[in-house]
Amino acid sequence: MAKWTPKHEAPEPLEGPVVATITGGTILWFVLFLVQVPFYGWFAERELDWWVWTCLAGGGLGLLGIWYVRKRDAAIRRAEAASHGPRAEAASHGTD
Repeated sequence: MAKWTPKHEAPEPLEGPVVATITGGTILWFVLFLVQVPFYGWFAERELDWWVWTCLAGGGLGLLGIWYVRKRDAAIRRAEAASHGPRAEAASHGTD
């Protein structure tokens, strides 16, 4: 069996407003949970109560996601500042 080799390089990962995206998704999960809670009896009669709990779990996991991506964003900023900081600061003061 021959080993598969890629024909081209993989694209760079997309970076965007990750914290805002995860926060928006988390809010959506909690809103869906709150909308479904008044109808819990209807869901339970049809054995669909797992829908309600899925939304709550999505909101809880979203909170963990927000914590994670905020820490990741801060680490990326620290790494960029550390790699560019001393040189950029020396250039702004006119010294080398």
